Amino acid sequence: MMRIILSSLIICVICGLLLAIHSNSCASREQTIILLTTTSVQDTGFLDKIIPLFQKKHPGYRVKTIALGSGEAMAMARKGEGDVLLTHSPQLEEEFIKEGFGISRKPLMYNYFIILGPSDDPAGVKSDSSAVEAFRRIYQTKSRFVSRGDNSGTHNCEMEIWKRCGIKPVYPGYLESGQGMSATIRIASEKQCYTLVDSGTYSAMRKHLVLTVCSDFNKELRNPYSIIKLNPEKIKGVNVQGARLLKEFLLSEDVREIVRTLGVKEFGEPLFLLWK
Repeated sequence: MMRIILSSLIICVICGLLLAIHSNSCASREQTIILLTTTSVQDTGFLDKIIPLFQKKHPGYRVKTIALGSGEAMAMARKGEGDVLLTHSPQLEEEFIKEGFGISRKPLMYNYFIILGPSDDPAGVKSDSSAVEAFRRIYQTKSRFVSRGDNSGTHNCEMEIWKRCGIKPVYPGYLESGQGMSATIRIASEKQCYTLVDSGTYSAMRKHLVLTVCSDFNKELRNPYSIIKLNPEKIKGVNVQGARLLKEFLLSEDVREIVRTLGVKEFGEPLFLLWK
């Protein structure tokens, strides 16, 4: 009889512990907001500015950021592994919304894509007036080029330029890093290769690089960053309340002021521009 009572007590204790763990886990998830975003907003220090400010304004929440390529971020979102997207790949974003995974998309800011390369510019890119001509020269001279190769916003922009050239970039000097923006730039600098980069990340890393801006095409290669709230009817487990608060915050005047000033003191110009 005592053995039966003892066994029953042990079972009750175990059930109580499991219930407590489950309850704590649910509460923790409700208090955690997962922001799936890109490496460029991390590398520029943008996240370091906005996340502490949000958590100060909303002390009941903790923001977990996962920075990777835009394509990977959206793949994680489709599997229910995030709450809000901050990405920079318009074509992929439009597909994401069309498929019903996102219910709203709001542009927040932008910068530009530029081509970096060796100071001696072996492909003669500096003399070209368009991104297509610059890429064509790089291919024709078989100059070394480092691609992210990771389905990121930067990689998709690069692939679109090659497509417009009518060229598949398959030659010995074409390398794929499979890594984020900062790592790719470092590889290009070490190996003295051309690469496509967003202007914000370049400005933040410029003093550590042995590369120069070979082409700056301004409006031709504008690089917009957008906020997407996930559709809880399509994606299970979305923190709806937390996602709403974070999206509202990202569109607030507090964040707009950070966009206006980020990088100005350190680099003499903002790393991003507000979307108008």
